[in-house]
Amino acid sequence: MRDQEEPRRVPEMNPGSFARPIHGGLDHPPVRAGKIGVVIANLGTPDATGYWPMRRYLGEFLSDRRVIDYSPWFWQPLLQLVILTRRPFSSGNAYRLIWNRELDESPLLTTTRNQAHKLAEAFAGDDRILVDFCMRYGNPSTENVLRSMCDRGCTRILFFPLYPQYSATTTATAVDQAFRALMTMKWQPAFRTAPPYHDHPLYINALANSVRKSLGDELPDALVLSYHGLPERYLTEGDPYHCHCQKTSRLLTESLGWPPEIVRTCFQSRFGSEEWLKPYTVDEVSRLAKGERKRIAVLAPGFAADCVETLEEVDSEIREAFQDAGGTRFSYIPCLNDSPDHIRLLADIVTTELSGWI
Repeated sequence: MRDQEEPRRVPEMNPGSFARPIHGGLDHPPVRAGKIGVVIANLGTPDATGYWPMRRYLGEFLSDRRVIDYSPWFWQPLLQLVILTRRPFSSGNAYRLIWNRELDESPLLTTTRNQAHKLAEAFAGDDRILVDFCMRYGNPSTENVLRSMCDRGCTRILFFPLYPQYSATTTATAVDQAFRALMTMKWQPAFRTAPPYHDHPLYINALANSVRKSLGDELPDALVLSYHGLPERYLTEGDPYHCHCQKTSRLLTESLGWPPEIVRTCFQSRFGSEEWLKPYTVDEVSRLAKGERKRIAVLAPGFAADCVETLEEVDSEIREAFQDAGGTRFSYIPCLNDSPDHIRLLADIVTTELSGWI
């Protein structure tokens, strides 16, 4: 009598190898398997500062119904016939002031690429994890990056929008675009999205360290925390952005150990005629200067990387408004960018969100 046979073992496939499954006598196209993708996503950038690249970028951005939710019957004629005939010139001029001429690209693209590289280094010990980045608008596009991840063998992907404070106009539209890409795929990867991190202890600590590093022991007359603006009605319609900003400001103030009256929460980049979240940064810095607060520092906690809204709007336009009102010292505190504290924060969030996968 034969001994009982052991169960047949299926050879394990090297996660980085190619496989050719046989189905009904047909060779399946080569596929990779076993990798885990991490995609960090930011807002986007034009490919160049000329009229047509700016028009393409602004057209995509301002046609997003998450960003501008007016009826297309009203908005698109206004956008195509009026706004996009003029705004590419002014926006192009703003981008030229801060453009990375060495690499011929926007600082946002440079910094986000560096963030992805350093985040990949943080997981270099695990060859299953691949890290890349994409932009909601412009290039590298969300769809191309997700497809590239799948082609490189990623059967699981963590999608990480780099917006500390959640808003439908930022986090949600980035995630929307990722799911649109997934809808076109025959073989979808398992997919997760990272949550907002407005109150994450490492985020608050990184912001506090950046303030201390920039200002040293000198206490300014005011610390202005300038977040990107949002129409007021979004708050009443359920968007938690304003609450997330206020909590970040409170926790940062507590971490610094500064008197609450020194810190101001403000909002910038107002667009259109309706009421937006207040106070407006440009008005507040002027008021502070006229009220004998002549030395201020400005930090933009809602931006994961310096971009046109921080380098040109805050550190140029808002600085000028403060000085014109009588201010004497304006200190712009850079975004967290690719600093060690920031990469440590991102790596911690990624590790948490990959729980069960690694």
